[in-house]
Amino acid sequence: MRRMTAQLWAVVPAGGAGTRLWPLSRSASPKFLHDLTGSGRTLLQATHDRLAPLVGERVLVVTGVAHQEAVRRQLPAVPEDQVLAEPSPRDSMAAIGLAAAIVERRDPEALIGSFAADHVIADPEAFRECVVEAASVAETGLLVTIGIMPARPSTGFGYIHLGAPLEGFTTARAAAAFVEKPDAERAAGYLASGEYRWNAGMFVARARVLLDLLADEHPDLAAGVRSIAADPSLLEAVWPDLTKIAIDHAVAEPAAAAGRVAVVPGGFGWEDVGDFAALADLLPETEPGLKVLGEGGSVLALESTGLVVAQSGRSVTVLGLEDVVVVDTGDALLVTDRAHAQDVKSVVEALKRTGRTELT
Repeated sequence: MRRMTAQLWAVVPAGGAGTRLWPLSRSASPKFLHDLTGSGRTLLQATHDRLAPLVGERVLVVTGVAHQEAVRRQLPAVPEDQVLAEPSPRDSMAAIGLAAAIVERRDPEALIGSFAADHVIADPEAFRECVVEAASVAETGLLVTIGIMPARPSTGFGYIHLGAPLEGFTTARAAAAFVEKPDAERAAGYLASGEYRWNAGMFVARARVLLDLLADEHPDLAAGVRSIAADPSLLEAVWPDLTKIAIDHAVAEPAAAAGRVAVVPGGFGWEDVGDFAALADLLPETEPGLKVLGEGGSVLALESTGLVVAQSGRSVTVLGLEDVVVVDTGDALLVTDRAHAQDVKSVVEALKRTGRTELT
């Protein structure tokens, strides 16, 4: 891998509750703190593992106050003052913007790359090659995103429409537009055209370029995160009034419309583990048709297929069921099927309505 020509800082937003993975993922212990692949490393640790060869200790993790200590325990190699705690969720732009402002004060010419804590990547080396290419493009002053080669005509992801190739770079192209989640017919058309990539929310830019783009669209938000970076004692006072908006809507979409966004296509195998159907796709079969995460020796499946997550120590037996999803965490038990994987978040909503917040 060729050396990068400018310092790159990795920004790792570590937020969200992963409600479609309840009861495995909860507000007090969200999915990025769990090993969901059976590798022995949590999603957060795996994210750090694949970034460390590029950035060393230049990592900033932005997480909630409730998870700051858990993140520090899982990432002992990251200096404590580089695990930032946001007082309340303000969506991705505030979190990434604050990290960018901190990096900007350390080095106005530094690059940042934002990579979520809860993604699974099959080929870390190919991923790093894409980041190197993205960083090289970002040195020209563009905002760069890594667009994922679609594996299927998904209606669950936004898409990036590829524009013309960028001269002087191996794979980079202009970003013609960011496209919202499509219906099934449109998604199939995107896949067939070969001109669209999934938007995985990965962005690389000079820190000051990202903040200047933000200032063009949301000047109060840019000024707010820069003021906190200049004086951290302002965090509690300024943070609650920051605009709550995703980086896609705040910066990426308007910048693409202005011709200031590039795409580096990525074919390294990517999954955001958004529900139990996606989780099942990541795991090897323990026997024909059956996937098990956790204590496999405690699972007995007879004439059954699907996914069993066993974390309670109890014996779990499944008999005569197809595409079943069973998740046993000891204090909660979920039984559903793969077809209802996207609907699991409704269980969390129902628990909150009935006052069972200790389970969410």
